[in-house]
Amino acid sequence: MNRIDNEHFYHSGIVKYGFTPEGLRWNSRESQEIRFFQLLSLLPLDALSVVDAGCGFADLFSYIRSQRNSIDYTGLDSLEIMVQEASRRTGARINRCDILIDPLPHGEFYLCSGALNILTRNAAYRFIERCYRASSRGLVFNFLEGNKESNTFNYLQESDIKYLGERLGARVVFRRHYYENDCTAAFYK
Repeated sequence: MNRIDNEHFYHSGIVKYGFTPEGLRWNSRESQEIRFFQLLSLLPLDALSVVDAGCGFADLFSYIRSQRNSIDYTGLDSLEIMVQEASRRTGARINRCDILIDPLPHGEFYLCSGALNILTRNAAYRFIERCYRASSRGLVFNFLEGNKESNTFNYLQESDIKYLGERLGARVVFRRHYYENDCTAAFYK
């Protein structure tokens, strides 16, 4: 269901760049934090807990703590190396979990930054739907937007994301124009 072998994709990034945002295939810490800012801008101020789907090294945990210290955090990732590093860094609940097939923990809000980028289009839709259903209040996520054909990355259309949200009965909100080919969406219940 991945466009590429995610274990090889991330392992080779870690070998080359270490346990850094670049190791997770972000351009830089700055580009990663631009996306984190967009996620949090769509997370209601009264949110008490989040589940970070595809948490990687749990960099989002540190960013959330710097902005809103009182939010309860759970991280999920399918790769053991990510779970180990995220656990070591944060001391938070970090669980190994394949979002596409494993049972998901209940959470107030699910957040996802970057995890959709190497899934196939259908797998991305399944990921979004499963996270939304596991949440009590909604899902906030980013995705690469456009028509590009890529052997590595998955580009999605706003109209398809909007249709999916409406089919799920969500109130859909988008944020864009903060980074080229990047869009953040919120599905609220």
